Amino acid sequence: MNTHRILCGWVNLGSAHDMSPGALDMMLAAEGITEPAHLLDLPGASRIAAGPTASSLAHDTHARCAAAVLGRPRWSHPATAEIARQEGQAAAAIARYREAGDRMLEDLQGNFALVLIDFANGRALLAVDRTGIERMCFAKVGALLVFSTSARAVARHPDVDASTSRQALYEYLYCHMVPSPDTVFAGVEKLLPAQQLVATAHDSARSHYWALRFDPAIDADNHSQEERFRELLRQAVRRQVDAQPSGAFLSGGTDSSTVTGLLGEVSGRPPRTFSIGFDADGFDELEFARITARHFGAEANEFYVTPEHVAEAAPMIATAYDEPFGNASAVPTYFCARLAQERGIAVMLAGDGGDEFFGGNVRYAKQGVFERYYGLAPVLRKIIEPVVLNFPYAASVMPLRKAQSYVRQARIPLPDRLETYNFLYRDPLPEIFEREFLSAVDTERPLALMREAYLRAASQEPVDRMMHLDHKITLADSDLRKVGRMCELAGVDVRYPFLDEDLVTFSGTLRVAQKVRGNALRVFFKHALRDLLPAETIAKSKHGFGLPFGLWLGTNTALQTQASQALASLGERGIVRPDYLRRLWREHSSNHATYYGVMIWVLTQLELWLQQNDRAGRR
Repeated sequence: MNTHRILCGWVNLGSAHDMSPGALDMMLAAEGITEPAHLLDLPGASRIAAGPTASSLAHDTHARCAAAVLGRPRWSHPATAEIARQEGQAAAAIARYREAGDRMLEDLQGNFALVLIDFANGRALLAVDRTGIERMCFAKVGALLVFSTSARAVARHPDVDASTSRQALYEYLYCHMVPSPDTVFAGVEKLLPAQQLVATAHDSARSHYWALRFDPAIDADNHSQEERFRELLRQAVRRQVDAQPSGAFLSGGTDSSTVTGLLGEVSGRPPRTFSIGFDADGFDELEFARITARHFGAEANEFYVTPEHVAEAAPMIATAYDEPFGNASAVPTYFCARLAQERGIAVMLAGDGGDEFFGGNVRYAKQGVFERYYGLAPVLRKIIEPVVLNFPYAASVMPLRKAQSYVRQARIPLPDRLETYNFLYRDPLPEIFEREFLSAVDTERPLALMREAYLRAASQEPVDRMMHLDHKITLADSDLRKVGRMCELAGVDVRYPFLDEDLVTFSGTLRVAQKVRGNALRVFFKHALRDLLPAETIAKSKHGFGLPFGLWLGTNTALQTQASQALASLGERGIVRPDYLRRLWREHSSNHATYYGVMIWVLTQLELWLQQNDRAGRR
């Protein structure tokens, strides 16, 4: 079962021109759709189509406006909220736009992708929600604006006809996904979280209509803050629960456990949970999920993923995404969502977002150790660095070797320091990539995109800035894409209580020490929920739905055949050097199977995706 959640179409913002009669069919076919559930034929040969799920379309001929909305938005403006209830979300968007113009986005909350076309003024507005749950991709060709929630659909429009971007392929291998605003298709872009695009016949401009305020309540009473936090958590879960059968992803960590407990409280019945296990040391977390399930009296459902499941799902997962996607935990996410759908669940609640807004990622604490050095006076660092880095025989003395490693990392500023363990830094790039491919890409662009998100944070605190970066890179560009698309593929809806606007706004009122204090993560979060969650959950380190692909690759014939064939085929494309691919395979076989397995998975998924989507073919 594949629940199609898609918007696509185009608008002529200048004089109308002939449009291929098959343009819409080509866009929809890119996502496996034979015909739209909803369709608007608009002036100037413009069209908007939508799938059957969570979409609303409207055309106000008197106001000469059309709108399309995908998702579950919520209006803070009462009169607009009433129009949404009576006439639908798209009609509400048009009504609010006529009153407030683009400022309408200030009143729009929840998850949404929005298209609003103002024919009277020759302009179009595209926007996505504040945390990037939904997507919006586009290409502007002269006065023609082509848009969709799928980059692949935009690329297939005959006036766009976009080929695969070498630059984006490099970014994928660097980031394991293609970071916004880029897409894998040349000339096709995507919006960042809380971003809007305003386009006219002659130009277009992006801007952010919202940004998280970091405004710590210095003198706030901790007890009152905790009460407010728990109240907002309940509200966030309540907003995501309706008459449809609901369940929760449960890894046994703090976020999924919190959602599980509150789902039971809000629904008034035992929560239904869905967890994944692996028969591999260091990866199976089912015991923690069982602790939470017992604590809340949940109806627990479990599924063990095997190597055979991975081999079965790998091509299907690669095909499902509109861009190459290398997060291997998409596999357990899919099987967990599929299990839920088979058990009659229509809506799954996920815990994504807690780490990025309440200080839960290990690097936030780790980088504090380096920041203390980076914060030293430059004159003092100039004295320390030559002594430590040039000390004779330091490489053979463990304390001195560690000191050198520390200084080398500490002298790199954030956010660049976060990437010092990136796989592409292990070897010189000319040894990894073909010369022609490497000459065509900007190898600095991935870091440039990270710096932009890091420095855009409305805070000078490194922890706040890292969380702001993770909101874009880890959450919106990766984890939400992983969970959202896999749930869609399995046939269930997914909702994210931790991304509720009121809860996110509250996170900005916390001091840095309430998020990360020394090596302690999520300090305020865990203290506030100490009476809700099991003690074992509070003490548990972060894990999640990891996948032991690297370990299984060493022993499972089906996975070995699939991966080796994919790497051999990829080596013919003029991207990655064949000798590097062979060396990677040897390294995996000889040591550090889990580490090298990550890159083999990323490369395998790239080849499987290219086999379905790259029209350029091999060299």
